[in-house]
Amino acid sequence: MLGIDRKQKIIAYLEEHEVASIHDLSELTGASESTLRRDLSDLEKQYEITRVHGGASLARPRREEPTLAEKIDRSLPEKKAVAQAAASQVKEGETIFLDAGSTTLEMIPFLAGNSVTVVTNGVTHVSQLIQAGIPTYVTGGQAKATTAALVGTKAVDTLSGYYFDRCFIGANSVDMTAGYTTPDPEECAVKQTALTQAAKAYVIADASKIGTVSFAKIAPLAAADFITTNDLDHETFNELIKQTNVKVAEG
Repeated sequence: MLGIDRKQKIIAYLEEHEVASIHDLSELTGASESTLRRDLSDLEKQYEITRVHGGASLARPRREEPTLAEKIDRSLPEKKAVAQAAASQVKEGETIFLDAGSTTLEMIPFLAGNSVTVVTNGVTHVSQLIQAGIPTYVTGGQAKATTAALVGTKAVDTLSGYYFDRCFIGANSVDMTAGYTTPDPEECAVKQTALTQAAKAYVIADASKIGTVSFAKIAPLAAADFITTNDLDHETFNELIKQTNVKVAEG
């Protein structure tokens, strides 16, 4: 297959699936990993794709953000594994913050019966928390249409009045230099406030987020422990643990 045809197939695949691993692309094109890495480097230079851990995603503007509905079903087994690993950190009777991310949403079934109290800015989270019998407090703020997150000064003011044993926040992007980032500065401010109000902070995200950068910086990697999926290569893992504690989810 000619290089131009391979690249067109890669773009078409990413337009359908959003993210692809090197293994996926090798099966798709029949090309070797070394050839595909060259193709991906070329496409990245042309701003067609973004290299991520183990593969590539379509290039997005730094402020573009998928909706919550789009994110909920994406990489669902990985999210559930990360969510279970995150929930295992919570102790009986603690008060925790869950932000409005799709991975924190998956934590709720694992928290049921754990005698915890939850504060959240996730509109979608509230009904599931109530159904699970978990005492729940909700921030004020404006509800974002895309992510169902409560944001703005009211959300920040609410969080400033609470102190948490632990907080769990999602990040759209995780980078060795840029740290944890997210597309929306208003949602970023909520995440930053939660980090400062928690005795112990965690960022939870699957490994496909590693190596990407979004518009607004939440915090450096050292500001929170990082819980992620178990498909990290040794080089990436070793780079991460130089800056933060890393917990790898099983499954």
